Amino acid sequence: MSEIGSMKIGIIGGGPGGYVAAIRAAQLGAEVTLFEKHALGGVCLNEGCIPTKALLHTSHLFNESKNAAQSGVMIPPDQIRLDMVKVQEHKQRIVKKLTDGVSALLKSGKVAVLRGTASFLAKDTLQLRPEDGGAAQTFRFDKIVVASGSKPFIPNMPGLEEGFKTGFCLDSTGLLELTALPEKLLIVGGGVIGIEMASLFRDLGSKVVVVVGNDEILGTMDHETSKNLRISLARRGVEILLKNHMDGLSMSGGKLVVQVESPAGLKEYETDKMLLAIGRRAHIAELNLEAAGVETERGRIPVNDKQETNVPGIYAIGDCVGQIMVAHVASAQGEVAVENALGHSAAYNGSLVPSTIHTTPEYAGIGLTEEQLKAEGRDYAVGRFPLLANGKALMLNGGQGMVKILADKGNGGLLGVYMVGPRATDLIHEAAICMHGGGTVKDIINTIHAHPTVAEAIHEAALAVEKRAIHIINR
Repeated sequence: MSEIGSMKIGIIGGGPGGYVAAIRAAQLGAEVTLFEKHALGGVCLNEGCIPTKALLHTSHLFNESKNAAQSGVMIPPDQIRLDMVKVQEHKQRIVKKLTDGVSALLKSGKVAVLRGTASFLAKDTLQLRPEDGGAAQTFRFDKIVVASGSKPFIPNMPGLEEGFKTGFCLDSTGLLELTALPEKLLIVGGGVIGIEMASLFRDLGSKVVVVVGNDEILGTMDHETSKNLRISLARRGVEILLKNHMDGLSMSGGKLVVQVESPAGLKEYETDKMLLAIGRRAHIAELNLEAAGVETERGRIPVNDKQETNVPGIYAIGDCVGQIMVAHVASAQGEVAVENALGHSAAYNGSLVPSTIHTTPEYAGIGLTEEQLKAEGRDYAVGRFPLLANGKALMLNGGQGMVKILADKGNGGLLGVYMVGPRATDLIHEAAICMHGGGTVKDIINTIHAHPTVAEAIHEAALAVEKRAIHIINR
C-alpha cells in the first residue's frame, strides 16, 4: 500500500459526490484522478438542482409581478410578459458560473480531470474510453470511489418510446430546456421532481395536471404537511389526481392523449407535453463492476456506513448506492468515503438528512414522520403552528403554510420537524442542528427568536407541543 502522501485515488463521476470527494482527497494529500463522461457538476449542477431552482426563482418573480398590485405595486398587466429564451439564458449563466467554479476548485487542488467513460478492468484498475474517440487508456489506483450517479426511470409502455422520440414526452432534463411554454402540461409522478415542476410551470402560466399513484403527494414525507402543500397548489390551479395511474398514451390531432386509470374508471387527458417523473435508477451499467468483483443488489451498489463496497479499497457514494438520491447526501458520503480510504475514521449517518422541496410555498422536513411514529408505536406529542398567524409569512405569501413538530412525549426530544411556507428550505436547518445535537423542544423554546421572522413559527410550534403557544388558541 502506498503512503497516504502518495496514495493514488481514482474517482468515477464528477457530480456533487465525485467532485467533493476529489477535493477532500486532495486536501488530505492524495494524488487524485477524476473521470467524468459529461460536464463537471453532474446532473445536479447541469440538469437538476441548480437549473430547476434558477427557473423556480424566475417563476416566482413572474408570479409575484402578476400579483404585485395586492401589495400596492401597480404594474400594467399588458406589460408583464415572459421571454423563455432569456429565461433559459439566465439559467445557463448560473450553471456556467457554478461549473466553472467547480473546475477552478479541482484545478486548485491539482486534481487531474479526464474526460470519457471509465470502467473496471480489475479491482484496482480502470480503463478510460476518451470522449474524443481516442485510444483507451489504463490506470491503476490504490483506492477507487464510484460516484456514477443515476438516470430517470423509463418503464416499458406502448407509445412511450415514440412519445420521447417525437418530443411530446420528456424527462426533467428535457422539460428544463424548453424555450416555448406549453399551454398544457401533464406530469406523471407526485414526488419531489413532479411537484417542483408542477409549481414551476403553473407559475409560468401552463395549465398543469399531476397524476399521482399514491394517496398523497410526496409519499415519503409527513402526510399532514404534504396535504397542506397540495391544497396550496390546488388553490393556484394545479389539478392533482390522487390514486391515479397512467395507463397508456397516443397521438391525436397533433396533441398527446394520455389515458389515466382512476378509482372511477379510465379518463383521457389531452396535453402539449408530458413529464415522466416516476423515479430514478442507479447508473452503473457501464462500470463493468463484475471485473472488480463488486456486488450489486436490485440494480444498485450496497455499501456500509463507511461507504465501503464488498471489495476492500472500492467505495461507492451518491445515487448509485440507491439510498437518498439528493446532492447533499452524495457530497457527505463523498467526504466519508475518501476519509476512510486515506486512513481516517468517518461514518455516514442518513437518519437526519434534511429534505427540501422548492415549490411555492416551499416544503422541508427532517426526521421521522407522524406515519412512521404511529407504525413504530412511539409515544409522541405534536405541535402545530399555522403561518396565517405569523407576521412575516403574511407579508411574504399571505400566510400560506404551517410548521409541525413531533417530539418524544417523555423527554421532549425532537423526532421530526416538517414545514410548509416561505424560506422553509433554509429554516429547516435550525431543526437539523438541534436534532443532531440531541436537542429538545425546550431548547427551541428557550432560544429567543427574532421578530418579525418566519423562524418565530418554529418557536411557536415548539410551544404548541406543550400546549402553550402564544399566538394561537391551544387545544
